[in-house]
Amino acid sequence: MRAQDELKLTADVLVIGGGPAGAWAAWSAASQGAKVILADKGFLGSSGATAPGGTNLLYLPPDHKLRDEAVAQRMKEGGYLSEPDWIHRVLDQVYINLERVEAWGYPFRRDENGVPMRDHLQGPEYMKLMRSAVNRAGVRIMDQSPALELLADEHGVGGARGICRQKNKNWEVRAQSVVIATGGCAFLSKGLGCNVLTGEGLLMAAELGAELSGMEFSRQYAPSAAFGTVTRGRLLNWATYYDEDGNTLYSPGGPRPHDFLPTMLRKGPVYAMLNHADTEEKRRILRQSHAIFFVPYDRAGIDPFKERFPLTLRYEGTVRGTGGIRITGEDCATTVPGLYAAGDAATRERVTGAKSGGGAFNASWAICSGTWAGESAAKHALSTRSSADGRRLQGAGRAGMSHPSAAHGQGMDASGLIQSVQREVFPLDINYFRSEPVLQQSLERLNGLWPEVYAKVTGGSRERIKAREAAAMAATARWMYAAALTRRETRGMHTLLEYPDPNPDQQHRLTVRGIDHIQVYPEGRPPRQASRGTMDACRHYGGSRNRSSEAVGAAAWIAAAAGEVEGS
Repeated sequence: MRAQDELKLTADVLVIGGGPAGAWAAWSAASQGAKVILADKGFLGSSGATAPGGTNLLYLPPDHKLRDEAVAQRMKEGGYLSEPDWIHRVLDQVYINLERVEAWGYPFRRDENGVPMRDHLQGPEYMKLMRSAVNRAGVRIMDQSPALELLADEHGVGGARGICRQKNKNWEVRAQSVVIATGGCAFLSKGLGCNVLTGEGLLMAAELGAELSGMEFSRQYAPSAAFGTVTRGRLLNWATYYDEDGNTLYSPGGPRPHDFLPTMLRKGPVYAMLNHADTEEKRRILRQSHAIFFVPYDRAGIDPFKERFPLTLRYEGTVRGTGGIRITGEDCATTVPGLYAAGDAATRERVTGAKSGGGAFNASWAICSGTWAGESAAKHALSTRSSADGRRLQGAGRAGMSHPSAAHGQGMDASGLIQSVQREVFPLDINYFRSEPVLQQSLERLNGLWPEVYAKVTGGSRERIKAREAAAMAATARWMYAAALTRRETRGMHTLLEYPDPNPDQQHRLTVRGIDHIQVYPEGRPPRQASRGTMDACRHYGGSRNRSSEAVGAAAWIAAAAGEVEGS
């Protein structure tokens, strides 16, 4: 692309991502008086897992006893890796924000006494409302504009670069603060609303040295019709399950065996029929409550109440896992100055612990973390009293970005790399029924694939975006398995065959950092070498005097921040 084809903008805060967390972050930052730009890979209003369906929420009245009981229950379910104060913060903030949503015009159902029931949101109406709120707040929205890399100097993050797909232009936004709200990584498993979630936010943050946390808690799959993409599985509670020959495997009325569906799918095809909705009234209620569930069946001409249909499990990666960018405090800051994280891009361990953050927890976390991250990013940007325009910023992207040394090398096969990564993360025998030797072998294969991300990227915008997605998925898979092999126990949604019980000595969160060389260590106890490498590079930068040496220094700082300098 030519220079005149580039869109260059400046803002106080750049929000990357247009799901609920990104929308709340943009609205919150603008409400603080900041000039805000939101860049979304898709369209703000339809991006992400929430938009196409409905979602429950952690909506509890401010009753101390009720809330204390809910917090205690979640602490237990999450393997005691969450923090009571954070769960209470979420309960408090989501209560406030849902009152705002109602004031903006959302039509919550009401009980017989006229009290609004704010425990559920319909995605399309909710996200349409959020887009309007963001627009009214004065945020500039850039739809169909995926970010490819962050900009940084020795002071921290300073914006991002990406591509406007609809205009076929590069864009660059300089901003003193950046909020990563790009969602998790679902590895293109074809779950409805999740196929834009490929982990670039995690990769961009990690390239600047941001730490990750909770990556081992990523063993989540969701049931879906084999011919569909809808992963809302609640209505399957009304189903009888069958094998290929029509023999009953399970029928509602008793407890479903542990790991029932993954275990059965290992043995062969599994079918279901919603025959326990045995009256027209029940069927009508189910259709009204989860209309989107029935779309693939209606399109296929199958009556799910009377006909058997094949099931599969779609991998949900870190979307319904708990892992993501580690946040360092109540403001949702990361270890990189000026960089904040929200929603599924951030770790949810402080709220969900080792248990899946899916459903009400993720939806509530998106609302709260977006609000906190946006507010904090605005305060950080406005406190600098200067524009990011004057900073000597450099792009921090490397993996999947055409490294200079690859200029004359073999072109990157992004599609092939994506398929290779999927072969490591989709199979139940590798990722669900985890065992140490199988995971170790898979991680070695993923490490063997990693050099491919530095191959030459050829083609136009589409190929550049795909290359970055492939690199992000490969990185995320390596982080997941490196963390899983470090946690030698079974806790929450993480299991290892050789270690079937929780280990009290491992009741701590694990931090992951690094791109080429991955380090995993207990939270708050980083290896000394990494810190020394970063500080050495910072000292090198601080001693620079002229512009060219500063450029070298900034590059060294970026490399060191990502833990890639020699000896780190």
